[in-house]
Amino acid sequence: MSHRTRRIIGTAPFLGIFYFFLIKYTFLLFGGLNDWVILFISLILVLLHILPTLFEERKSRFITRVLANIYGIIQWLSVMYLIEVVLIYIICSFINLKSYILALLMIVPLIGIYAYYHAHIIVIKEKNLTFDNLKEEISVAHISDLHYGFLMNNGAFNRLKNALVQLEGDVDLVIISGDLADGSSVINEDDFKALSEINIPIIFTPGNHDYYPGIDNVKAACKKANIIILDNESMEFKGLNIFGYSFSYSNTPCISSDELYNYINQDKVNIIIYHTPKNWETFTKIGFDLQLSGHTHGGQFHPGIFFSELVFKYNKGLFENNMGDKKHYLSVTTGVGVMDIPMRWGTDSEIVILRFKRL
Repeated sequence: MSHRTRRIIGTAPFLGIFYFFLIKYTFLLFGGLNDWVILFISLILVLLHILPTLFEERKSRFITRVLANIYGIIQWLSVMYLIEVVLIYIICSFINLKSYILALLMIVPLIGIYAYYHAHIIVIKEKNLTFDNLKEEISVAHISDLHYGFLMNNGAFNRLKNALVQLEGDVDLVIISGDLADGSSVINEDDFKALSEINIPIIFTPGNHDYYPGIDNVKAACKKANIIILDNESMEFKGLNIFGYSFSYSNTPCISSDELYNYINQDKVNIIIYHTPKNWETFTKIGFDLQLSGHTHGGQFHPGIFFSELVFKYNKGLFENNMGDKKHYLSVTTGVGVMDIPMRWGTDSEIVILRFKRL
C-alpha cells in the first residue's frame, strides 16, 4: 500500500465527520434533514474517496478514473460550501437572508464550472531573462507537476503534447521540474509516450510524487518517451550547464552544498532544477544563475492560494535578485496538472517560456 493510499485511509474517519456536519448545517438552512440520511450520504462520499484510490493503485480503469474526478469536484464543492455556509450563518445573525439562501448557494457551482474548465486548458506565458555570459540566445519551456494519475492521464498528456508541438521551432529545450507522476495510479512504460512525439529535447528531474508509484517505474516510462533524466546529474546544452537536483526522499542520497560547487561551470549559464522552491539563496551563493521549481501549484484555487503564499516564500512566478553585479533568477511554475482536485481558480495550468537574452 502506497504512502498516498495510507494517508487517504487514515484521514477517512475525519473526512466522514466533516461531511456529516457540513451536510447537516447546510440543510438546516432549509429546515433540516434526518441524521441517518446525512450519515448514509457521508459514508457514500467517504467510500467514493477510498475505493478509486484502492483500485487505481493496482490497475487503472476508466470507471475508477471517472469516480475519482467526480469525487475531486465534490471535494472542491465541500470546501467552498464550508466557507459559504459559515459566512451565511454569520451574516444571518445580523440580516435575514432566508429569501436569498438558494441563490447564494448557486454561486459555488457556477464558479465550479469555470474552475473545472480552466483546469483543463493550458496557458502559455513568456518571461525574459538576461545573462552576461550567455553564448547564444535560446528559449526554454519550463513545466512542472503534470501529476499523471487518475485525474490527469492520457487526455492531459495529449493536451500538453499538442501545446508543445505548437512551440516546435520556437523553443529549444523543455525542462520538467518534477512530479511527472502523481502516485494515485500505477505507472506503466507507455504512459508518457505522448511526449515522445515532440521534436524538442525534454529534461526531467524527479519530485516527491514521482517516488509514490515507484521511481523506477517513472524512470522506465521516461526512457520509453525519450525523456532525458537528470537525477543528481548534470549536462550541457547550447552554453547552458544544467544540474538536476533530485528531491531527497526516503533513502535517496542528498547532494551536499560542497559537492554542488563541483558542478558549477563559470563559462556557462548555470541552471539547477529542484522541485521545491526552496534553498534559492543557497543555490545562488554556490553559483547557480537560475533555479527551476514547481511543487506549490500556486495554491491551485482560492483560498488555497492565500495559504500557499503563507507556507512558501516563493509561491509562483519569476523572482530576481542581484549578487554582486550578476542577476539570478528563480522560476516557480504553477504546473500543468492538478493534484487531488480537478479545479483551478486564480491560477493557470501553464507552460512558462523563458527567453534567455544577452545582457
